[in-house]
Amino acid sequence: MSTARAAAGEGEAAPSTRDGRVERGNRTRRLVLRHTVDIASVEGLEALSVGRIATELGLSKSGVFALFGSKEELQLSTIRAAARIFTDEVIAPVRDLPAGADKVRRLCESWLAYSQGRVFPGGCFFSGVFAEFDAREGSVHDALVGTQDAWLGLIETYVQEAREAGELAADTDAAQVAFELAALMEAANAHSVLHRDIRAYDLARKGVLSRLCAAATDPSFVRDDG
Repeated sequence: MSTARAAAGEGEAAPSTRDGRVERGNRTRRLVLRHTVDIASVEGLEALSVGRIATELGLSKSGVFALFGSKEELQLSTIRAAARIFTDEVIAPVRDLPAGADKVRRLCESWLAYSQGRVFPGGCFFSGVFAEFDAREGSVHDALVGTQDAWLGLIETYVQEAREAGELAADTDAAQVAFELAALMEAANAHSVLHRDIRAYDLARKGVLSRLCAAATDPSFVRDDG
């Protein structure tokens, strides 16, 4: 038995060999998921299949299947990958800002910039796939519900914090405001994708600003970058 095999155990790959396979697998997984999020944002999650992804990326079908095991797991992994990108693009830039009305506005602006900048070619990844699975049941539907609940919950939390900071009126209904702001953003995304018209984003920005100013104890708490 060689020294390397003895260290790894009879019949097992040496650590360096095993680690190399793991890293190659991780690279392939990242490559696949970057491709699947783009496809799903335009064509939907049902457009994903192991065979299609393998063909388009020049990979073996068996290799892709080994990474995911089923179409459903491929869809779920794609949702998780899209959520990570969404977090990096939309939430991370504003997460550490001080609580207040302007933090809420900046979160909305971050979302609008993400959609307008086509981080995903189909606009907001989640807006399209929500409609695809909203009336279905199962793990994919439940995963999407979780992402939407988390997003609306984050907006609501920021609104609550702004209210507690005294920048929004004490009687501000945080859930209602969060729902209205999300609706403005989603409408802008849908209109811009359907009509190829970015003016909808400016309309949404004005709507967000107006809604927050109406709830603010002092409109100067809500700054307008435009």
